[in-house]
Amino acid sequence: MRFSVDTGGTFTDLIVEGDDGALRMFKAATNPANPILGVIEALKVAADGYGLPLADLLARGEMFIYGTTHAINAIITGNTARTAFLTSQGHPDILVLREGGRVEPFNFQAPFPDPYVPRALTFEIPGRLMVDGSERTPFDDDAAIAVIDEMKARGVAAVAVCLIWSIVNADHEKRMAALLDEHMPGVPYTLSHVLNPTLREYRRASSTCIDASLKPMMQAYMRDLTHTLAEAGFGGRVLVVTSQGGVMDAAEVANSPIHLINSGPSMAPVSGRYFSNIDEDCDTAIIADTGGTTYDVSLVRRNRIPWTRETWIGQPYRGHMTGFPSVDVKSIGAGGGSIAWVDEGGMLHVGPKSAGAVPGPVCYGQGGELPTVTDASLALGYIDPAFFLGGTKTLDLAAARAAIETKLAKPLGLSIEEAAAAVIRIATENMVQAIIDITVNQGIDPRDTVLVGGGGAAGLNSVLIARRLESRRLLIPEVGAALSAAGAMMSDLTSTFHKTLFTRTSGFDFAGVNGALTELRTRCDDFVARYGTGVDSHTIRFSAEARYPEQVWEIEIPLPVERFASAAELRALEDVFHKAHDDIFAISDPGSPIEIVGWTASVACRLRGDQGGSLALSDPGKMDAAVRMAYFPGHGSLTTAVHRFEAMKPGEQVAGPAIIESSFTTVVVNPGAVAERRPSGSLSIDPGRD
Repeated sequence: MRFSVDTGGTFTDLIVEGDDGALRMFKAATNPANPILGVIEALKVAADGYGLPLADLLARGEMFIYGTTHAINAIITGNTARTAFLTSQGHPDILVLREGGRVEPFNFQAPFPDPYVPRALTFEIPGRLMVDGSERTPFDDDAAIAVIDEMKARGVAAVAVCLIWSIVNADHEKRMAALLDEHMPGVPYTLSHVLNPTLREYRRASSTCIDASLKPMMQAYMRDLTHTLAEAGFGGRVLVVTSQGGVMDAAEVANSPIHLINSGPSMAPVSGRYFSNIDEDCDTAIIADTGGTTYDVSLVRRNRIPWTRETWIGQPYRGHMTGFPSVDVKSIGAGGGSIAWVDEGGMLHVGPKSAGAVPGPVCYGQGGELPTVTDASLALGYIDPAFFLGGTKTLDLAAARAAIETKLAKPLGLSIEEAAAAVIRIATENMVQAIIDITVNQGIDPRDTVLVGGGGAAGLNSVLIARRLESRRLLIPEVGAALSAAGAMMSDLTSTFHKTLFTRTSGFDFAGVNGALTELRTRCDDFVARYGTGVDSHTIRFSAEARYPEQVWEIEIPLPVERFASAAELRALEDVFHKAHDDIFAISDPGSPIEIVGWTASVACRLRGDQGGSLALSDPGKMDAAVRMAYFPGHGSLTTAVHRFEAMKPGEQVAGPAIIESSFTTVVVNPGAVAERRPSGSLSIDPGRD
């Protein structure tokens, strides 16, 4: 038995895989003050569902996979450790100057962002290495010890070490580490050449500082998680979802917590790709995960999970760059808990503020006073107030309508239904624009894609989103209400290793490149030997960061071979680069040589065997045919058929207007749309036209 948990801003999603491979899904409210308590509550709900004491359920588990936003929340709220930044003498402004970009280049009144670590905690270490790794100025032990004494006096709780050209020669950083171990025992530190051995000083320094600042808190958090699970009866392996779309052991990821910044959202593309393939035979899909707080969108193209090194915490150039590759997921403040409000000019807005888990939407009856997307959906008749979360929670329809009337309808001069429909329409438009940013702006026509809707609130307006995009198909997986948790269940144990080595195809360093690739292969093999016990299989993929001469930025390309032994293999590398460059920028220069600045090996250990057909939920319920009144813009209130998601048979079709409910989500099939149940359990919807 395996458990997969994704802690969101409103709900904690849990998927349990039984010994027979059947999955069951459970939800509990997130505890913002202590997310681990929300995890335990979700496990208690599951134990009740299985009719077992919690300890007995957990005792049957062999693996617990956890996705969390705890790291990113700590950074946003400023709850990270007091961190010092150690850099080479003469370079104290790395975190201040950054890379020079600005969102508004001609707006000189826009405040320049503060560095991640303030200058008051930035220290210069004498000693200088050159680009070839040679030592120009020796490391100064006495000066370093003096800096350590100063850090002690200032109450530093974590240390980030990023010295110039340590990616070529790490001796100075290693010596600094030895002094920290000796003079500041127990204080965690991060070395840039270990964490992120890549070019571009700001990105390497930023990632090092972010990682170090998270270590005290996340090491304690991972200990608390494993200890709490053990006390509750779990004796299996605890894995944590990473920003790279895989999982790592909790103890390992605690030592490099930067991997956890986009932990939860990174899993949605994994499951979205799976369902797009098995249900629609489509290798290009838009994955949209609608939670209570955010709307996370990503684009799977040619079955490749989207990656980016341009990962920012906050706005680009105004926030902080992680300097670390991660699954490319764009998030906006739009979800079931997004608050609708009217500004002083009489304009209706939806989001970005959210009611979250506490107090939640007005209809939750927990003290919320501002109407949300969930309240609007309830007022329109899309959600059954007596069947929320399978009937475990009753929603207050009257309170939702009253809030919409007072806060929205009267100021706008609309009826309650018209105001609620306007909320859904604006939320839909916000979500459409987020999708356009990752499709049209990258040369992808949404009409050629499948839209995969996940998250508990996905079904409320996904048909409307698909219509605006003119997508050929909308897919709502049966486990879509916990799309990220489902992705974690089918994810691999992964790690990535990097080596900086510059060469050009016009004078290719065969011996140096092959040596670097051999070193990377050895590190991958060591990872498999250490962490891959019991895995079904593993794969190792190599890639390179390459560019045309004089270009500033590189693109990542897969290597056609693991070793380069001839000119033919080198030409194959050139062909891969030219094609990739043309795909991204619509231009290539086949006659130009190519510069490669870095080499990467990624290892993935498959934790789960055959996935085919086993992702439908177990225990399909039965429901008598039912109808209720629901409001659709342009049609008014219509008598609308209500169907139970789990009770629909493969191949069964439902034409709109209709509502398809499960214990975890509600799918609104608008007039003109047709939904069909797939063998996997998914709903495949032709969005049609209104």
